[in-house]
Amino acid sequence: MKSPLADYHVSQGATLGEYHGALVPARFGDPAAENQAVRKASGLFDFSFRAKFLAKGRDHARFLHRMLSNDVKKLSPGQGTYATFLTAQGHILADLLLYCAEDCFIIDTDADLRDKALTGLSRYIVGDKVEMAPLELYALAFQGPRARPLLEKTLHIELPAMQEFNHFPTNYAGHPVRVVRASSTGEEGYEVWVGARGLEAVWGAACGQAPTYGTLPCGFEALESLRIEAGIPRYGQELAEDTMPLEAGLYKALSFTKGCYIGQEIVERTRSRGHVNWKLVGLRVDSVTPPIAGEKLTSEGKEIGEVTSACISPTLGKTLALAYVRREVSEPGAKLNLPSGATAEVASLPFYQA
Repeated sequence: MKSPLADYHVSQGATLGEYHGALVPARFGDPAAENQAVRKASGLFDFSFRAKFLAKGRDHARFLHRMLSNDVKKLSPGQGTYATFLTAQGHILADLLLYCAEDCFIIDTDADLRDKALTGLSRYIVGDKVEMAPLELYALAFQGPRARPLLEKTLHIELPAMQEFNHFPTNYAGHPVRVVRASSTGEEGYEVWVGARGLEAVWGAACGQAPTYGTLPCGFEALESLRIEAGIPRYGQELAEDTMPLEAGLYKALSFTKGCYIGQEIVERTRSRGHVNWKLVGLRVDSVTPPIAGEKLTSEGKEIGEVTSACISPTLGKTLALAYVRREVSEPGAKLNLPSGATAEVASLPFYQA
């Protein structure tokens, strides 16, 4: 999958790369400067590595409520929630954002997960009146403490008060758009969803306002450091088909009162036990070189964990990592060792909070 703006980005000096199965900007300039623009002012991202599909029909809300890990039925149009689609063994097949519209749900996930989620859910449609289909919608993300005024000036609208995952339809230059409040960096964040024909118009308008709001166009290399600083797990790194939601700390993706859904029995059994054997933690690494995903962690000569993501943090000036470790060494302050000889100290997540 290639962003509709890929060629335009290259003409503007961007370096492209593959991220979640999509060809999108890796960087426009210095990724550390892009990180700091988001932390101090605002950053603009091409989120074409996210993909969407539609669920509609008489039983669509009831069906999704029965399939997914969070409470779907409680949502009203304009609201949304985070959820997981699990196996019967309680492992994560996909993580999803669900947005309730007037007569349907728009489901947002990574581009390389959309077909998997769509096909997997469709297998369970038996007697339900539910239709699901991919949507050709793309997203631009506005992230940072000045993201709100940048977005308002770009679209020529005044945003209402919005909680996380609130959304509403509007239009820009004749193109239907949907504005969504969603943070991917730990900062205040918004997304604009629009078809391919309107994507360049919104991007160009936002870039036209960039000098006023300290905005930089940003790539996924900056996004990676931002999400690690904020302790946000992503599928393919911290989340996979051998991961359970409670191991990853995905409490906001779970409802413990809604009743049955696929994998619910395992999730509830794990919660009632009071702990998981593996836990996602942060690490402060005593090295100027970030560890590589997959590097093993040891304590007293025993293998007790594995690094999933790492970066040199432009915000904190330290080497940070996310890792799964045994619960016995998951408390902040625990000292672990890497194959390079570097030491790592378990830290509370998030490392950074706006």
